[in-house]
Amino acid sequence: MDILNNKLVQWLFQTDALKVSDANKPFWYTSGTIGPYYINTHFLYGNEEKANKLLDFINNSKDDIYTFPAELTTILWENYNNDLIFKGLIDQICIFIKNTINLDDIDYISGGERRDWFFSFLTAKLLDKPHLTIYKDLSINEYYHNYVSTINDLKGKSVLHIADLVTEASSYERAWIPAIKQISGNIKWSVVIVDRNQGGRELLSKLGVILYPMVHIDKGTFDKALNMGLINNDQYNMVINFINDPKNSMKKFLQENPEFLQNSLASGGKIAERAKLCIERNIYG
Repeated sequence: MDILNNKLVQWLFQTDALKVSDANKPFWYTSGTIGPYYINTHFLYGNEEKANKLLDFINNSKDDIYTFPAELTTILWENYNNDLIFKGLIDQICIFIKNTINLDDIDYISGGERRDWFFSFLTAKLLDKPHLTIYKDLSINEYYHNYVSTINDLKGKSVLHIADLVTEASSYERAWIPAIKQISGNIKWSVVIVDRNQGGRELLSKLGVILYPMVHIDKGTFDKALNMGLINNDQYNMVINFINDPKNSMKKFLQENPEFLQNSLASGGKIAERAKLCIERNIYG
């Protein structure tokens, strides 16, 4: 398991799916807060450019429900056969599932719009399970052996949900679990590539879903990254301070580096907008 975790950590950094800022230049988040890392798990598709291209395809094609699953699977399969990181990841997801859950207990594999689909379709294909394509409007279609069908009753069947990332599990509570329940199915488990350790596991447990993360974003992840030479000591220290106390660690950074906020306001674009939001909301006091 430790070897698998090391591989995943390396792949996360190699594709910029997990990116740590310079110690003197944290990232601006859309909320107007700052922090030393961000996560875009779908970059594990190979890199940012390829992942964004696939997102564009999904956005443009997902409403053609009877052709979209096959077209997406074809694109994913081609990348699986040409990108060593993506193939390695999908293979490891399948191994992880086989080692964690009895495959005979899994009736369906599901994935939610949009980034879950990067990983759920091929996992279902390789494990030979029907795929439930869940949309944000709670509609669902089944895809199995190149055939798409609408599905109105799962008859109490058990579902494994594949997700790229879990933070607070709000998407599960709002959409994925209700969508499956409304057609009498049951999401019993969820395998996620990355768990941000921000309450998702606890909420899913209350909702009756067992969460199986492949990587936890915690001190241990960054210990590995430091030991593997993926980050330096200054970056590591900033991240650990942030994990221990997100608000006060960033407040201290701003107090010690007043030019950071000034430069952000002067830079224009999204950075300036987020810096203004930070001031307007008086986030750090």
